[in-house]
Amino acid sequence: MEQFDHTSQHIDETDRALVSLLSADARMPVSDLARRLGLARTTVQARIERLIQRGAIAGFTIRRGPALKEAIRATVLVCIEPRAQADVLARLRQMPEVETVHTTSGRVDLMVIVCASSTEALDAALDRIAEARGVKSSESLIHLTTKLDRRG
Repeated sequence: MEQFDHTSQHIDETDRALVSLLSADARMPVSDLARRLGLARTTVQARIERLIQRGAIAGFTIRRGPALKEAIRATVLVCIEPRAQADVLARLRQMPEVETVHTTSGRVDLMVIVCASSTEALDAALDRIAEARGVKSSESLIHLTTKLDRRG
């Protein structure tokens, strides 16, 4: 596989505008994208393919609407024992409620985003995280309302 070279892979303002339009609506037809950008349809298609090949666009996806989102979310700050990260991650991978896991700098080792259908399901997931071998401590921050979401 070819190594990505940041110096030769210039993303111009047109590419940024194209990515912005696709972020707002990944299903927008190429002809509509071309019209909004003032470019030929074939030019837009070629730019999309180039952005994919260069790794600027990793894929196309959907954002779940309220009807498909789990009812309750939490961020769990987890401190783990030395050299226990692999075991803790293996446990977290087995939990369908775990959406993402990030390593962090600072006073905690992992930041875990958990989604559940009810407070009872969330409570059970939090207990399973806290009881996992290698977890020293955990702190849960339940998400109440979303004031800003720029994930596109």
